[in-house]
Formats: sequence, structure tokens, C-alpha cells
Amino acid sequence: MGQTSKAGPMDNEQPSGDAIGRVSAEDMRVSHADRDQVVDIIRDAAAEGRLTPEELDQRVESALRAQTLRDLATLTRDLPDQPRRAEPPVPVKDLVRIEKRIGTVEWVGPWVVPRRMEIKLTVGNAKLDFSDAVVTHDRLSIDVDLGIGGDLLLTTRPGIVVVANEVIVRMGELKVRPPQQDPNVPVDLRIEVTGRLRGGDLVVRYPRSLR
Repeated sequence: MGQTSKAGPMDNEQPSGDAIGRVSAEDMRVSHADRDQVVDIIRDAAAEGRLTPEELDQRVESALRAQTLRDLATLTRDLPDQPRRAEPPVPVKDLVRIEKRIGTVEWVGPWVVPRRMEIKLTVGNAKLDFSDAVVTHDRLSIDVDLGIGGDLLLTTRPGIVVVANEVIVRMGELKVRPPQQDPNVPVDLRIEVTGRLRGGDLVVRYPRSLR
């Protein structure tokens, strides 16, 4: 008997996206949200007197039946760009407390800087990275209580000044290492640190890429 041939791995393989051809951005299918947004633009234009009632009805009907972004674009091409709605203000907390007996807590990425912080570390560590923090006011007060093995690291950036002259050091180390503030960079946040070191370390420094 002859051997039955087996299909190779390429025999049943579907053509790749590049072989089929990519769809242009204008020919992408629209969503309900896309249609609703264009309808709002059309209605606003009619309210301003830019469209007649007949044109309003025709364009709204066309927007609701649109299938691609190209279809929607033709309906607003002769209308002015709509101003972006103002984003709601970022909520700012007045006081944030961090208490860690063991383990590590990190605040990194885009987080909102409060007005005051109270940080108590017994054995645990904390890291506050201000590189991408959202700053909505010019002053932050931090009160620290760092026990033995409780270390706090503040990672800052140009435009942030840290003052720690009133920290009482009983045990542990206080290191403020950012270089001298560039007079050409405006100060957008002043961090005032108070409290006590009872064995833990407080270190203030720039990210490694800026040192």
C-alpha cells in the first residue's frame, strides 16, 4: 500500500493580515459612540444656525446609518471643530496616612499629590516617586516616624524642592541628595518634611537617569 501523504504545517495556514491587506483608518467600522458624537456635532451646528432644519434631519439620519469613519467625516467636513470639554478637576486629598509594620509600599506612576501626609514605618519600607506625580498645588507637608528598619525613599525631579531641616534624627540617616536646584527651572512643589528617625533612613534623590 502506498503511504498517505500528510499535510505540511503550511498547507492549512491562513494568509496573514499583510497578505489580506490592511484596512485604512477611514474605512474602519464605526461604533455607536462614534455615531452619537457626530450627531451631537451636527445638532450643535444646527443650533448655531449653520444648518437648516432639512439639512439637520438629513445629516442625523445619515450619521445613524453610517458604517465607516469615512461616512461620518463627510457629514462634518464643512463644520468647525468642536472645542474640547473641560476635564473635571483632579480630586486632591487633604491628608493621606501610610502606616506599615512590615513589607513595602510604593507610590509610582501618575498619582495625585495630597496636601499632607503622615508616614509611620516600623519595619516596612515606603517609596514615593514624584517623577510622574500629578501636582495641583505648590506645597506638601510630610510628617514621618521611622522606626528601626523603616526606610522612606523620596524620588523627586527638577522643579521639586525638599526641606528636611526640622527632622529629628535619633538613629538612622537623613540623606537629601538632589543636585542644586537649577535657577532656570521654576519650583512647582515644595516638600516640607518634619518628624523623627528612630532607626530608619530617609533618603531624597533624583531618578537614576537624572543623577
